[in-house]
Amino acid sequence: MAQLEWYAYVFIGLLFVWSGIVRSGFGFGGAVFALPFLLLIDNQPLVYLPIIAVHLLIFSSLTVYQNQKKKKHLANISELALAPSVDWVYLKKALAIMILPKMIGVFGLLTLSPKVMSVIIFSIITVYAFSYILNKPFQSNNKILDVIFLMLGGYISGTSLIGAPLIVAVFVKNVSKEQLRDSLFVLWFILVTIKMTSFIYYGVDLQLIHHLWLLPCAALGHLIGLRLHNYLLTTDNIKFYRIFGCVLLLTSIGGIMKEWL
Repeated sequence: MAQLEWYAYVFIGLLFVWSGIVRSGFGFGGAVFALPFLLLIDNQPLVYLPIIAVHLLIFSSLTVYQNQKKKKHLANISELALAPSVDWVYLKKALAIMILPKMIGVFGLLTLSPKVMSVIIFSIITVYAFSYILNKPFQSNNKILDVIFLMLGGYISGTSLIGAPLIVAVFVKNVSKEQLRDSLFVLWFILVTIKMTSFIYYGVDLQLIHHLWLLPCAALGHLIGLRLHNYLLTTDNIKFYRIFGCVLLLTSIGGIMKEWL
């Protein structure tokens, strides 16, 4: 991470708190809703992505473990059989489709310049922003579109960890509501493990020193996000997505202009 002004580090810390809130609150989107702002502070995707990846590994596994522990406790109280919280059958099917595009995306991240990667990331997030503003989330209504979304989501996940909206659109249709959140977290864990392995193999700086202060920021966001998740289960979050879609759109346009003008 480059030498920045003190206030830039404050903003980075707050953005990682925000990333933790979104990740545990919605089950996805921690990178989508934080990365464009981080790139405006310091345009270095390969600086932030290893940090976000480690946070995904830690908090996705922690969330699944906590949910499993809670379900076991409830099952013991009610003396009911414990239903699996992860749809392993569909998870394996989806991974088989996504693995090759994922590896191609990782290769692109490691070989393209930071400027090109930033423009790609901002362009993808612009598309997401319009889907949130118009309340037209990605939806898949046939098996062919399922495959296309999973392949695109895998590729985008390989380049920038922001393929969640496309992947979620497919999982929502094919995985039960009770298994959806944990299935997604297990998927994120597997995809990020592939990415981190590639980072280590190619000698990418994992920014370990910055985990000392950014991990607590993400942990704070994680705790707040767990409370937010309980609230969102009982409320309509369309207005939130529209407002933040507008913010994402303006941020992405500003990021593209900064790179090319």
